[in-house]
Amino acid sequence: MYRKTFIFLILLIPFVVAAQKAKPKNDSNYDERLLHFGFSMGANTMDFNTKMNPLDTNNLTAEVVNLKPGLNIQIVMDYRPATYFDIRFLPGVSFGQRNINFYKDGALYNDQQQIESSFLEFPLLVKAKGMRLNNSRPYLIAGLNFRYDLAAKKDYDDERPVYIRLRPADLYYEVGAGIDFYLPYFKLTIEAKMSNGLRDVLVHEPELYHREFANSIETLKSQIWVLSFHFE
Repeated sequence: MYRKTFIFLILLIPFVVAAQKAKPKNDSNYDERLLHFGFSMGANTMDFNTKMNPLDTNNLTAEVVNLKPGLNIQIVMDYRPATYFDIRFLPGVSFGQRNINFYKDGALYNDQQQIESSFLEFPLLVKAKGMRLNNSRPYLIAGLNFRYDLAAKKDYDDERPVYIRLRPADLYYEVGAGIDFYLPYFKLTIEAKMSNGLRDVLVHEPELYHREFANSIETLKSQIWVLSFHFE
């Protein structure tokens, strides 16, 4: 559901801009400044790309269910080296949760495992801008994002039925699209973005009495979908 919504928003952007009629432009120097700042707030959904271990004898499968909305808060630093290109650094924090169910022979195996994440993130992105039409401008964005999960557990928690652990550090590649809206006193940007982790974040050191969970997974890579609102 969330994936389809984000993809729909990205595909819709060029049609929204093209449908606009000529209107008076709001005067601004946002695009003429070499460096400008702002802040960003947004929502995310966190997921995993899971590859099961074909050599495992427990015959378990894992699936992220009931995607939960999370929160992103960032500072915007925008450097304009060329007319239609910006380099953007958006350090910030994000919070989210992933619920994993394990199944055996089609039936739920043990309790649902709730994995919470609190990321420090440091994305460095390139923004390719289109022509401004009236008070809006479409763009594409891509780059890399280093995230560090402050909620990653060093040890297993005996009080919670969570038998897999994640490595705290990961590097993501990000791609997305958005629209800049030029308002009388500031610029509002709506952006949809997909973020895919490049590293297997699963700690392959199983919990002593529940080895089947970690052993059943060959690789576990993070995937995050983000809808952001930038104020610049």
